[in-house]
Amino acid sequence: MQEKSMNQTKSSLKPFFVIWSGQSVSLLGSQLVQFALIWWLTQTTGSATVLAMASLVGLVPQVVLGPFVGVLVDRWSRRYTMLLADSSVALATLVLAYLYWIDVAQIWHIFVILFIRALAGSFHWPAMQSSTSLMVPEEHLTRIQGLNQTMQGGLNIASAPLGALLLGIMPIQGILAIDVVTAVFAIVPLFFVPIPQPSKRAKDGDTAVPQTSFGTDLREGLRYAWSWPGMMLIMGMATLINLVLTPAFTLLPLLITNHFGGSAIQLGGIEATFGVGIVVGGLLLGTWGGFKRRILTTLTGLIGMGIATVLIGLAPANLFVVAIVGAFGVGAMQAIVNGPIQAIFQAAVEPEMQGRMFTLIGSLAAAMSPFGLIIAGPVADALGVRTWYIVGGCVTLLMGIVGFFIPAALAIEAGHPNKSTPQPSNETTETAVPLPVARTINL
Repeated sequence: MQEKSMNQTKSSLKPFFVIWSGQSVSLLGSQLVQFALIWWLTQTTGSATVLAMASLVGLVPQVVLGPFVGVLVDRWSRRYTMLLADSSVALATLVLAYLYWIDVAQIWHIFVILFIRALAGSFHWPAMQSSTSLMVPEEHLTRIQGLNQTMQGGLNIASAPLGALLLGIMPIQGILAIDVVTAVFAIVPLFFVPIPQPSKRAKDGDTAVPQTSFGTDLREGLRYAWSWPGMMLIMGMATLINLVLTPAFTLLPLLITNHFGGSAIQLGGIEATFGVGIVVGGLLLGTWGGFKRRILTTLTGLIGMGIATVLIGLAPANLFVVAIVGAFGVGAMQAIVNGPIQAIFQAAVEPEMQGRMFTLIGSLAAAMSPFGLIIAGPVADALGVRTWYIVGGCVTLLMGIVGFFIPAALAIEAGHPNKSTPQPSNETTETAVPLPVARTINL
């Protein structure tokens, strides 16, 4: 494969957008499947515990394997990592479609498929995020993240009502088949579009690139994060927020059916409104760019997200429109929170460390979510789902306010305290360890 300099690759955004477009189409299919499976579980069992367990199964790969996955993402070709992840998801979905077609699908089958999809996603997300910083100039990262948020919101707008509509006109295996077809749009570009691959730099002026073991790379990533106070504080905030927010939004179908007396149409409507909020927030971020200090934009968004979440929990049963307004606010503020913080990580973390950092951040952020989900099922069955929205919103609001008074968190954009100046690489072809043949609040 012909070698290109990283600067030359970054000079054109066309390769990035070719991959990004295919991934966007695939995400539509994935969200249709997610909507269909969760609604099927809701209608089949009516159990908050089952819904909580479904989310728990999806979190296990990220929580348990995340730090190890990050090492592999940094060592392997990121393009081939995404290719394998997308192909695995398509194959798993095809198997589940067949089980529905022959009418033998059981709840445990869904759990297994959700686990496989989550495992593949735990490789795909950090590979895509760490590739973005190598294909997009730093000055465009925040706007690209705004575009990502807009795309995510657009998918929410389309997928929720479309999912509800499709459930009424075709069996669930038909929706699963759509996901397999859309996956092709993500897989094909990865065969042809090269992605820059960072190389480890020699230490102490040596010309030889060090050959390190898996364990050494893992320890290096952990030390890198531990010695960065701002990063550790952000991880702590993310952990607490995810502890309370994950159960709240996992149990959204039960909030619709039990409190508002709604159906799949109301569920699709509130999720679409959430998507509209993300689109508006993403467009605002893409045009405005946020405050000069990105972390201030994120903290402001957390405050707004907390207020909007509490509003959903306080909405009376006969005023569904109040929950709609809250969902719009949560969506808009999610874009304002996630866009800048992801741009900070992409700009401040060295490229050869980003796979490990993105997975470590994701793992720690999600680590408390299973505990919240384990508690949420029985508590929601006993006390009502609204409790989680009120508690989660208050905690999120508090984290946003507290962040303004913590110097280490405010200084995260300066990068790692011991960050060295990267040396430009003239070899950006995929020279990492060959890949053996064989994804969510982000803050």
